[in-house]
Amino acid sequence: MKRTDLAFLKELIEAPSPTGWEKPAADVLRARLEGAADEIRVDTLGSVHAYLRGSDPQAPSVALAAHIDEVGLIVSYLSPEGYLSFAALGGVDAAILPGLRVDVHTTDGPLLGVLGRKPIHLIEADDRKTVTALEKLFIDVGLPADEVKKRVRVGDPITIHAGLERLGDDLIVSRALDDKMGAWIAARVLEELKAAGGAKSDFWCVGSVQEEIGMRGGATSAYALDPDIFIAVEVCHATDYPDIDKRSHGEQIVGKGPVFGRGPNIDHALLARLEQAARDEGCDYQLGVEPRATGTDANPAQLARGGKMTALVSIADRYMHTPTEVVSLADMESCVKILTRFVLDLDNATDLSA
Repeated sequence: MKRTDLAFLKELIEAPSPTGWEKPAADVLRARLEGAADEIRVDTLGSVHAYLRGSDPQAPSVALAAHIDEVGLIVSYLSPEGYLSFAALGGVDAAILPGLRVDVHTTDGPLLGVLGRKPIHLIEADDRKTVTALEKLFIDVGLPADEVKKRVRVGDPITIHAGLERLGDDLIVSRALDDKMGAWIAARVLEELKAAGGAKSDFWCVGSVQEEIGMRGGATSAYALDPDIFIAVEVCHATDYPDIDKRSHGEQIVGKGPVFGRGPNIDHALLARLEQAARDEGCDYQLGVEPRATGTDANPAQLARGGKMTALVSIADRYMHTPTEVVSLADMESCVKILTRFVLDLDNATDLSA
């Protein structure tokens, strides 16, 4: 991966964007695409819509969407001693929280804090066998109580204090790869289309918001943009590490290519064209079973207006919704190639019947 592209990914990942507070990530995405997109808009909810005009009005239009929100926490109570209680923003695993460092995003800027609980020496033997509930944890920002109450307000969002690093030869580790990594892919596809002289199809790169609490930005974006084709770019659960039952969760391997969803939320013709694009580009890919509505923006998009042709392209992600999510850079770059080829191959003669 080019150094500039990796730097863009790192900036996007590390921009704090817990659900409902996505503007920092949106600003990074907008700044990157300012010179490539024909138009960039931010909708009422905060989703970014970067538009690249196609050369053929009769070619099917395409939206490539990835959410820019991340799971996080939110301040719910300030104790008289100056400790913070909190609630979850999205699907937060309480088991991983004790001992983490966090950033509390106040009006005056971020405050470093630590997630505390009683040390193991002081926990009753039976309680050591269970996960400490969120309401039993607290955040210590290291300030006197009166100073805490001046600087912190109930409702301030919180992110985990962890950034992007290289892991081994091809992997990266970070919080929030779900799904700002997908937004990086969508942005890179727009750039590649621009470099190729544009596509015949109208194209939108969508950085959607509030996916983690109900796919809200995906729903409003699909309705407002009204594309013929809506493809969600996401992460899926890697199953290549210990204690994952592949009989229950399938086989998705980090480094073996993007994963194309297959199931009732996925249009069969789009899947066939994605597979052909992968073959044409010489890229490996995997199939993932989605037996019901997916927990992605493809779900509300499929039902927008009179219904949309939807597809789901994912990158296998180890340890999802933790500060140490792991994905392959090669998988991401292959995904850019495949999706770019997919869009470039669309024209007014494209048969999308299945």
